[in-house]
Amino acid sequence: MDRREFLKMMALCGVYGAMDRMGGNLFAAQTAPLKRRKAAKSIIEIWVWGGPSHLETFDPKPNAGKAYNGDFGDIATNVPGIRISEFLPKLAQMADKYSIIRSMNHRTNGHETATYLMQTGRMPGDGITYPAIGAVIAMLKSSTYKGKLPPYIALTSNKGRFSENGFLSDRFKPLATGSNPNAAKFLVDGFVAPGGISDDHLKKRSLYAEMLDSFSREAGSCRELLDFEQAGSAAAAVLEGDDAKAFDLNLETPAMRDRYGRNKFGQCCLAARRLVELGVPYITINASGWDTHKKHFEAMQKLGPEFDQGFSALLEDLSEKKLLDSTLIWCTGEFGRTPKVDYGEPWNGGRNHFCSCFSTVVAGGGFAGGKVIGASNATGERPVERPVSPVDLLWSLYELAGIDPAAKLPNPRNFDLTILPQGGGKNKLRELYKEEA
Repeated sequence: MDRREFLKMMALCGVYGAMDRMGGNLFAAQTAPLKRRKAAKSIIEIWVWGGPSHLETFDPKPNAGKAYNGDFGDIATNVPGIRISEFLPKLAQMADKYSIIRSMNHRTNGHETATYLMQTGRMPGDGITYPAIGAVIAMLKSSTYKGKLPPYIALTSNKGRFSENGFLSDRFKPLATGSNPNAAKFLVDGFVAPGGISDDHLKKRSLYAEMLDSFSREAGSCRELLDFEQAGSAAAAVLEGDDAKAFDLNLETPAMRDRYGRNKFGQCCLAARRLVELGVPYITINASGWDTHKKHFEAMQKLGPEFDQGFSALLEDLSEKKLLDSTLIWCTGEFGRTPKVDYGEPWNGGRNHFCSCFSTVVAGGGFAGGKVIGASNATGERPVERPVSPVDLLWSLYELAGIDPAAKLPNPRNFDLTILPQGGGKNKLRELYKEEA
């Protein structure tokens, strides 16, 4: 999204606001939140694109042999009885802050279909493109969100597998930041002045344009045109105001930036914390590089430490700032990787797509820490205890965000649709919910 598209999106917000007052907004939230005392205010989704291997993350199999574990083992955590991969020593000391689901499973090994299923709780094929959880949260929380930034922000790219807002308005698709937050300056798409123009020069140009603009003077009493003008002013306020400073990671101390790791993933985690502080309802960190068909263990030598440092710093930082209880975090891929390693050519120790059993981590926002539910067999090839489906997981995420997953989902054709398919509630992750005082 470039600067002009961002301004246009903000203008559309004004037009939709006018439609709200006229009773014609098809996307108005009709869903009453669940009456929980402490609904999560923000959600951070760590989307490990490509599918992380559960054996090298949260479900190691140290006794399975090299054919499965590549001679890598497990380590103890700060919670007795919970052990995770030796690739994650920092997260091992944070196990009291998150819980592990070791029995996630579904039935599709294709990136696109699995991503859609994990994000919507539905398989494609019925002629309807449903919105992903991020877009739904953005829509249903937009009436209470008071910030100036868009309600759904992706660091740094969209998932790219389907249109995340589905049949909802483009207002609720993610603002993908682009760029690299580990660069000297995080040049967020839509927030960068064109052609190397300085911020001061841009403000002067905006002032001159306002002086010459006859559009606002001719708007008169036309409510829609006034809304359009106000949306333009709101967009300028975002670009020139304090909220945009959320993306200026140089405002953090060097020590804090080092704490998260001076790499793209680590600095995305730091940016996510800053967006939580501004109350942004939904933030996705799209972590790439995990589609390890070839030389899996060599890739893990780089991916593991970066993931370990960034994720652990995020958990610790949010906890120190008293934000973890109000911030829900879920971390998963669209599926996992084959437990049995393919040592033949051309894979040379690779792992392929595997949907039958994989792991997901949840934290904060009403989830308890220090727990494990579900279990896989000795080689990690199938669940043997408490199977968990995408709908089961999404149902709990919505509930802890204060949203009823069985409620009606507004849509432009007025179809009788619900946020999630009926029946998922009976298998929700209730055993991981934090007991309310």
